[in-house]
Amino acid sequence: VVFPNGETMLIDGGNAEDSNLMYTYLKKQGVEHLDYVIGTHAHEDHIGGIAGALRYADVDRAYCPVTSYSTKAFSNFVKAVENHGTSLTVPDLGSRFSLGSAACQIVGVNSTDDTNSSSIVLRIVYGQTSFLFTGDAETDAEAVILNSGYSLQSTVLKVGHHGSNSSTGYRWLREIAPEYAVISVGKGNTYGHPTEEVLSRLRDADVTTFRTDLQGDIICTSDGKTVTFQVSRNKDADVFDGIGGNSTQKPENRPTATEPDTDSSPACDYVLNTNSKKFHYPSCSSAKKISKKNRKDYHGTREELIDDGYDPCKNCDP
Repeated sequence: VVFPNGETMLIDGGNAEDSNLMYTYLKKQGVEHLDYVIGTHAHEDHIGGIAGALRYADVDRAYCPVTSYSTKAFSNFVKAVENHGTSLTVPDLGSRFSLGSAACQIVGVNSTDDTNSSSIVLRIVYGQTSFLFTGDAETDAEAVILNSGYSLQSTVLKVGHHGSNSSTGYRWLREIAPEYAVISVGKGNTYGHPTEEVLSRLRDADVTTFRTDLQGDIICTSDGKTVTFQVSRNKDADVFDGIGGNSTQKPENRPTATEPDTDSSPACDYVLNTNSKKFHYPSCSSAKKISKKNRKDYHGTREELIDDGYDPCKNCDP
């Protein structure tokens, strides 16, 4: 986020494999200094690429819902922040700060014990426009925030958890009443995101929606009165058409399980390395390197895998 007076904020940075992309993008934009870096929560697909961004830009303040997490990606995030003479801190719920003439407030943090729902949820108000960034906060965290009394109405909603059905409930949408929504989601992802349920809710609420899997880079600009959007491709894409014609998935083949983020997930999808006896999230960079003869896709629970002698990957920490 670049503010009118030149102050800047980075919210999340993708996977570790996106580090070079983050470095290149900031360099292209001439952003050598970040006033704030926010890792919305500890999972690699949100904080992994921040280390790359901090190879190019320095940072004043860095926030995350936790200050430690047992993955290499998180460790690299912490080290990158400390290399600039600052430390990773947990912001206070309800805390406010300003960037230029924009007002920012932390309306959600550590809402539950679940890593996804322990996302920082940030609202930014600039003039008559407003923006809500939700990380991977799920419906339980949404309920906590809704009951907190904070103002949530926003012009633009960054849709929670990549469009998973575990987020963006009807009550949440009614309270925020967004005009626009942005879904950050990978093309052909194995989770079936964004789900048809969330797309239906957005369509029913008459929200103009943008999707990175179909439209690439999405740039939103506010003049304090209105917002405008620019996409890198497929301006007229049918964003409500299921998981999209450009996806490598077909609706009839979509997995029924959502992303397995907790030990108690009832029906998780994992990738196994039958040689090393390690198991990974499908999005893990290590999973993508497993040879065909040693790779096995698995539908079941974490506990069953451990009982079968498999150990969790130390990189993605499934």
